[in-house]
Amino acid sequence: MTRIQIQPITAEDFSPFGTLLTARPGCARLNFAAPVNNFRPNAKANLAIVRPPVAVMPCCVTLMERHAYSTQAFMPLGGVRALLFVAPGGDAGPDLTQARAFAVPGDIGISYHVGTWHMGMALLDQPGSMAMLVHEDGSAADTEFREIAAVELSAAAAAE
Repeated sequence: MTRIQIQPITAEDFSPFGTLLTARPGCARLNFAAPVNNFRPNAKANLAIVRPPVAVMPCCVTLMERHAYSTQAFMPLGGVRALLFVAPGGDAGPDLTQARAFAVPGDIGISYHVGTWHMGMALLDQPGSMAMLVHEDGSAADTEFREIAAVELSAAAAAE
């Protein structure tokens, strides 16, 4: 089984997969914080409140997903920390040789690039809610799922 250590997230490390959503101190408003893309004219913006599961460490991932036509963004509500597992790749599926795992502080949101392979959202430490924005039309094209060989995520660096 492949094992990947969870790292604290940085904008640079996450940039191949998406954008961090954070405001600079003293900044009252940050416009256009990340691209919001929708490549299907009949898909509508879905702003949802989700309650992701709390990850139990070590976390074993066997399923990844992507949104081939839309960005997807998550913003923590109430300061909950998130766990991300992401990988590049295209129609052939996720490239696990370049996969990364990140711990996201409760004051930072994330926006996945269109087509980024990722595990379903999970929280660290405690239950909570997140706001999610994605474009959907209710069809199978909203989300593509792919089973993967088991990957174990290690919490060793998650508390940093």
